[in-house]
Amino acid sequence: MDRLDYTKGIDKRVEAFNQLLAAEPGSISLLQIAPSSRADVDEYRKYKEDVENAINHVNAEHGTEEWRPIHYTNEPFSQAALARLYRAAHVGVVTPLRDGMNLVAKEYVAAQDPEDPGVLVLSKFAGAAEDFNEDEALLVDPNHPEEIADAISKAANMPLDERVKRWRSMMDKIESYTIHDWSADYLRELDKSRITIPADQFHHLGLGWTNEAQMPLYQNYAAALTAYSEIDPADAALKQAAYEDVKLAFEALAAPLKHTQDRLWDLPAPAASRDGHRGQELGARED
Repeated sequence: MDRLDYTKGIDKRVEAFNQLLAAEPGSISLLQIAPSSRADVDEYRKYKEDVENAINHVNAEHGTEEWRPIHYTNEPFSQAALARLYRAAHVGVVTPLRDGMNLVAKEYVAAQDPEDPGVLVLSKFAGAAEDFNEDEALLVDPNHPEEIADAISKAANMPLDERVKRWRSMMDKIESYTIHDWSADYLRELDKSRITIPADQFHHLGLGWTNEAQMPLYQNYAAALTAYSEIDPADAALKQAAYEDVKLAFEALAAPLKHTQDRLWDLPAPAASRDGHRGQELGARED
């Protein structure tokens, strides 16, 4: 189950399936659900054609009048329908070339029958691979179809006790780290980007905090201000030089913010009314 996107490695997966059927004719069939993505972009249309041509080749090469190796559709499915398909599949093949998390991998695991679970073949470049190790999922390099083919074959022929052991370990992780845990961790990481700006040091932006990524030069300004504060007021020349450094650091910090600050108070020009008189208009701050 993938969007029809070149990052998902569907073409490599089809090639892997071709190699598997050449070695083990008629052994297993593949259901590939691939809703179209960015169909108005030429490169994506070309990728769709390439994938469909490859699938047609495999079906012509290895299929019979009674059996088709690859079942392919671009139709979307409901979550409930997908869950039934995940549960029925002996092997879940999630092999993107590069992906964020790829929750399909976890959805596949969560949908399995605890008494007779399937096996997950997972790209080592999917984010889910950071959670599932080699003793749980069968990790592969998605750029090498032969690795995918070997993993599918191993998964399809894996003994029940090993399948249950692998699945149970993955399911324990899914159940112990829910969306609520993830969101809390995300917010904690986001909070680490805060920097506190004392009100008496930075009047222009007011109280509170701002994201350091938006103001990367604040640390330079803060360092210059600290250096200035530590100089003995009796040393007027050194104090003046340090103050110039503070001014330069502040100007560099404020420069990218200046346009935004100015826009806050821009009011539209009065518009002429139909009778030739200028009417009054209210201007609103832009937040």
